[in-house]
Amino acid sequence: MKPTLVILAAGMASRYGSMKQIEGFGPGGETIMDYSIYDAIRSGFGKVVFIIRKEFADNFKSIFEPKLKGRISTEYVFQEMNSFTDDFERHPERSKPWGTAHAVLCAMDVVKEPFAVINADDFYGYSAFTNAADFLTTKCDADSYGIVGYDLLSTLSEHGTVNRGVCGLDANGNLATITERINIAKKDGKILCDDGLEPKELPVTTRVSMNFWCFDPSFFSYTQKLFSDFLSKYGKELKSEFFIPIVADQFIKEGGKVEIIPTNSLWFGVTYKEDAPFVQKSLNDLIKKGQYPEFLWK
Repeated sequence: MKPTLVILAAGMASRYGSMKQIEGFGPGGETIMDYSIYDAIRSGFGKVVFIIRKEFADNFKSIFEPKLKGRISTEYVFQEMNSFTDDFERHPERSKPWGTAHAVLCAMDVVKEPFAVINADDFYGYSAFTNAADFLTTKCDADSYGIVGYDLLSTLSEHGTVNRGVCGLDANGNLATITERINIAKKDGKILCDDGLEPKELPVTTRVSMNFWCFDPSFFSYTQKLFSDFLSKYGKELKSEFFIPIVADQFIKEGGKVEIIPTNSLWFGVTYKEDAPFVQKSLNDLIKKGQYPEFLWK
C-alpha cells in the first residue's frame, strides 16, 4: 500500500503578508508545494491530500489539478471550525480553527493508509521524502510514529528570529519531548533563544521539528479522543490551539514510540517576505545541480 502525503495549507501567513502557499518560486512559477509533491511522487507516495479552507478550494484546484492529473491521486479536505466539536460551545469571538492536529483530524475520511504530514510553505528535500516513505512502508504502525529531524542551524533565517520545535531525545535516540522555543537567532557565532527559557544558548547539533510527521491511520481515532479532552479543558479560550506535538507528547507518555527519521536534505522556508529571494536562489541552485528539472511538470 502506497503512503499518502497530507499537506497543511489552510492557514494564511500573517508575517509573510500574503497567501504564500500558492506563491510561485520556481522558474516555471512552481510553488514550494510543487517540489514537495514532486519529491513525494518519486519517493513512492500514491496520494496527496490538501487541507485547505473551503473558500480557497477553486483556487487550489485550478492550480494543482491540471499538472497533477495522471501523476498522483488528489483529495481536498476543508478544516472547518465545527469539525469534530459536536455540540461544544466555543468562545463567541473565536474565528479560527483549532490548530494543526485538528487540521489533520479533518482528513480522517480520506486517509486509510500510513501517511506523512507536512507544511505547505516549507521545502523539505528529496532525502526527507525517501526516508519518510521507507519508514511509512516498513516501520510505521499503531505503536510507532515518526518525525523527520533537521539540524537547527540549517533552519534559521537571516531576516529575523524563528520559532522551532526543539527535539529532546531518549536513551534510544527516539523523540522524548518537543519544546516550542521562540525568538531563535544566530548572533556572534552562537544560536541564542530569547524566550526566558533555559538553556538560552542552543547547541549547533540541536535537532528540530519542521512539522514533517509520519503516522499510522490509528492516529485519527487516538487524536479524536485527545481533541475531545482538549476542548473540555481549553476549548472556551479565544486562541487555544491543538497542535500535533500535543498528540505526539501524549502518545509518548502512554508508551508509544516516535522515531526521529534522519535526513541530509536542505530545508528552507518563507517566514518573512525577505526570505523569498533566498528560496528562489536555493531552488535554482538545486536545478543547476541536476536535482530537479527546470520545469517540474513538463
